[in-house]
Amino acid sequence: MTPFLRKILGLNWVLVLVMYGLLIFGVFMIESAARHVVVSKELLNQFGTAGLYYAWMQKRWILIGSVAYFAAAFVDYRWIRWLGIPFYAVSMGLMVMAMQQDDSVHRLTLFGLSFQPAQLGISSGILLIAWLIQDLPKLHRWLGAPMVRIGIIGVIAAVPFLMVMKMGDMGSALVWIPVSIVALLIGGVPFRYLSLMTLLGAGLIPLLYFVALPLVSTRGPQRIDTWLSMMQGQEVNIADEGYAPHNISMAVGKAGWKGVGWKATAEQGSLHAKGFIPRETAHNDYIFAVIAEELGFRGSLLLLTTFALLLIQGLFIAFYSRDMSGRLLVCLVVALFFAHVFESIGMCVLLMPITGIPLPLVSYSGTFVVICMLLLGLVQSVWIHRDERPQVPVQPTGA
Repeated sequence: MTPFLRKILGLNWVLVLVMYGLLIFGVFMIESAARHVVVSKELLNQFGTAGLYYAWMQKRWILIGSVAYFAAAFVDYRWIRWLGIPFYAVSMGLMVMAMQQDDSVHRLTLFGLSFQPAQLGISSGILLIAWLIQDLPKLHRWLGAPMVRIGIIGVIAAVPFLMVMKMGDMGSALVWIPVSIVALLIGGVPFRYLSLMTLLGAGLIPLLYFVALPLVSTRGPQRIDTWLSMMQGQEVNIADEGYAPHNISMAVGKAGWKGVGWKATAEQGSLHAKGFIPRETAHNDYIFAVIAEELGFRGSLLLLTTFALLLIQGLFIAFYSRDMSGRLLVCLVVALFFAHVFESIGMCVLLMPITGIPLPLVSYSGTFVVICMLLLGLVQSVWIHRDERPQVPVQPTGA
């Protein structure tokens, strides 16, 4: 049996099937969620509806992501991790370029592709943390000290976190918090350090909220204030700042067990069809509200169960990792996916403020789908190469 065939047969097929199941489900839901988006007449003549156009675009991204997924899966991750520094440097450079663009969502267009470099920053940071935490202590014992580990993780996470917050993308910035916490836990930082950092962090929350947050974000404090007011039962202006959280939570809450049906019309009682769910972002930021309204509680429960299976499978792979780098890599990817799922679904049920963050593998999000599949390919690589050990040359013994 050839090594390549052995790798194909050694794939974690549960991970593959769950990932593609979510992707296929996402294509159908994007077709429904994006059918009211305003597009050009040329696209309408070619595809019939905006939903079919965005579903077709999602299929193209999935094909590109499939190439990235299997390329990352079949290459040993111990070689891919060396891309951490150049990937991180390029990501930071692209984020600086995006900050200078006159674009409300800070997108860049390179080679005909439009993307948000904030997503590249976190994926490159995951690679860099997984590499440095394992290999730096090999250079000198001092580099493995707890304070050095905390400093490495803190610097790698803080730079893109502050840049993304400055761009006004609070959702993508908040993802760094659970990723950094998991990096500290898996990276071997002692509990006493973590306890002290937790106490210091809790004490700094008022200062960060009232002083730092207004300096880097204009919409963030308003969204949090609106969310806190709604959580306490206070009145908010549902025609202005409370429009999105009120209507998307209403769409989720009124769906019942079965929902109103896929691609339901206004006559069938669909709030999405009536325009109460923001139509321009229903297929990415608010896609869970569309899913919950159209498929009801049973569809939402099935989606959450599938995501839980994906995350649990990731933790299973991390348990069998051959080294610290692989374990960190998988756990950080799991933390990233968990943060996105929790934020994206949580803001639709008022557990979180509106942050405008896509649901992994399901939302229409362009290059973010490719990045998610690339990261899952790295997780698959950890599984495929779990039994391989670096070959140590055997010293000849004398007769």
